[in-house]
Amino acid sequence: MTLARFIATFGGCGLAPKAPGTVGSLAALAVGLPLLKRPKSLLASAVAASVIGVWASKQAGDGEDHSWIVIDEVAGMWISLLACLPTQKDAKPSFVCPLIAFGLFRLFDIKKPGPVGMLDRRHDAVGIMGDDVVAGLMAAGCVTLLRKLKR
Repeated sequence: MTLARFIATFGGCGLAPKAPGTVGSLAALAVGLPLLKRPKSLLASAVAASVIGVWASKQAGDGEDHSWIVIDEVAGMWISLLACLPTQKDAKPSFVCPLIAFGLFRLFDIKKPGPVGMLDRRHDAVGIMGDDVVAGLMAAGCVTLLRKLKR
């Protein structure tokens, strides 16, 4: 396995026989949960996954969005988790927020509304990563709105 393929599959998660995108998103959620206590690390990880993901998906997949490429789901999931960072008002960490972020991210990634679908149709490394980055931003926006409405 090449380094690019190892990154593109997020350590092999994308090689799951069924629903590799969901498997990759769940793995990103598991890795991202502890990073909620380290906001700068979560942000840096999301940015790094996005940038390195463009390279890895281009190298490993020749610009095609193969189902085994899940680094895009990882980047999008970590972006959506940024909306779950604890605030001063949070008495204890909530696992509900990351689960909602996961659900919304997967919904936007699968349904591909608006700009998500537009980027998905690019059929290049930027499109592979871009649709999930935008899906993550949309999920983060919805989570942020829900958290504000809850207060």
